[in-house]
Amino acid sequence: MKPTDMMNYVIRQADPELIPQIAAIEKDTFSDPWSEHSLSACLPDDKHDFYVALDEEGHVLGYISFMSVLDEGYINNVAVREDARHAGIGSALVSESVRRGRERELSFLTLEVRASNEPAIALYEKHGFAEVGRRPGYYEKPREDAILMTLFFEETEEIG
Repeated sequence: MKPTDMMNYVIRQADPELIPQIAAIEKDTFSDPWSEHSLSACLPDDKHDFYVALDEEGHVLGYISFMSVLDEGYINNVAVREDARHAGIGSALVSESVRRGRERELSFLTLEVRASNEPAIALYEKHGFAEVGRRPGYYEKPREDAILMTLFFEETEEIG
């Protein structure tokens, strides 16, 4: 499929039977991929949201997972299948997580991204995330800094 082709997809919560497809995308995307077991631990519950973009045949095109702790949100993984990139799927998945974060009344959503991953950084900036710090040497294979990016949902009041 070419990035310019129209893609029809739906976004919904992930199910256990989709984990093998998600794990395949994870393996193709990341140098240190999560296992099926680790991905399964992120399936939807009262603390986790895990969305997939599915094509008309039910194949996973991309996914995003995040965890909520009290009023804080942490995006774990975001990936889009290589042949489905540049079709707006990543953006739609981030939008869904932002929508869900607001619905859950979180104070913020935060994530780490490789410093060299310019397309992902641009995607997150488009959705209002901003760099708030770095973790030197955080990633391995190859060793690289992580940029911490956060989207704050509410401005905090200054006291004083």
